[in-house]
Amino acid sequence: MGMTQHAEPAVTTPPAPGPKETDGRTAQRPLALRLLARPDVGVFLGAMAVWVFFLIAAPPVRDGSSMANILYQSSTIGIMALPVALLMIGGEFDLSSGVAVITSALTASMLAYQLTVNVWAGVIAALVVSLAIGFLNGWLVVRTGLPSFLITLGTFLILQGVNLAVTKLVTGNVATDDISNMDGFAGAKKIFASSFEVGGVQIKITIVYWLVFAALATWVLLRTKYGNWIFAVGGNKDSARAVGVPVTFTKISLFMLVGFGAWFVGMHQLFSFNTVQSGEGVGQELIYISAAVIGGCLLTGGAGSAIGPVFGAFMFGMVQQGIVYAGWNPDWFKSFLGVMLLGAVLINLWVSRTATRR
Repeated sequence: MGMTQHAEPAVTTPPAPGPKETDGRTAQRPLALRLLARPDVGVFLGAMAVWVFFLIAAPPVRDGSSMANILYQSSTIGIMALPVALLMIGGEFDLSSGVAVITSALTASMLAYQLTVNVWAGVIAALVVSLAIGFLNGWLVVRTGLPSFLITLGTFLILQGVNLAVTKLVTGNVATDDISNMDGFAGAKKIFASSFEVGGVQIKITIVYWLVFAALATWVLLRTKYGNWIFAVGGNKDSARAVGVPVTFTKISLFMLVGFGAWFVGMHQLFSFNTVQSGEGVGQELIYISAAVIGGCLLTGGAGSAIGPVFGAFMFGMVQQGIVYAGWNPDWFKSFLGVMLLGAVLINLWVSRTATRR
């Protein structure tokens, strides 16, 4: 009886896994380089360097109350730098933002005092005026197609003249009257210009608003459809319009957002000092834009974050107060800021090129 042989099935041994081939485009870059490619990381490192420098050069900075003052100065810049940064990501500028803050404060103060009404009536009227200025800027930019630099430069000059001329006409002076004894002042001051104590240190409420607004702006940019619209219109508005992005609405609303920021900071200034100097605000727009640029917002639009301008504003507040605490001549403040701006831009450029280099 013959034996039947059964052939054993061939066992195929899979090849040992080797290194994954890449074409250079899909290669995973090291974590450090990916972090450095983010502009907000570069400005964070710059802000920490400035902080450490003044910790060494100005010993009073180490005190809690001094740090609270620095954060307060940073917050008054940072609250406005946030909407300015969003506008820049959307591809536009607003050179009227500095004087718009004073326009808002003057409107609230003079309307309440001259008409002898509750200060909240002035606050609401100032909000309407601020939003209207933002709407007008955005509408003119969209309708005319002119650069926002030119449109808002014209608005800047108009508001600067109106602030001074109307204040002189109404009050007979270059400053508004004291409104601290008027109805509603105490409540408005509590909202816009109050402070609270933490560990024996007085903290201004604007610091809290600054951080809350920054968190909200970050969420809007990264988690909402509107945030996608902002990046899209800043990158290429024609392409954005072709895929259904409401370009007109987005740009006008961004200018109105700057108007809201101007109103908020204006109310803080009014209820902090009870009166407003009509000639203030000139030059502040450059501070706001610089904080946004230092924070990584491109001048060409389409890129940036809300966190970067927070650190950019902190750097400005740190330098502004650090020079005072160090006992240096404050006349050098603007020069220091100019050097810091150029340095930050060059460092961000170098970091970006290094991080994206294969």
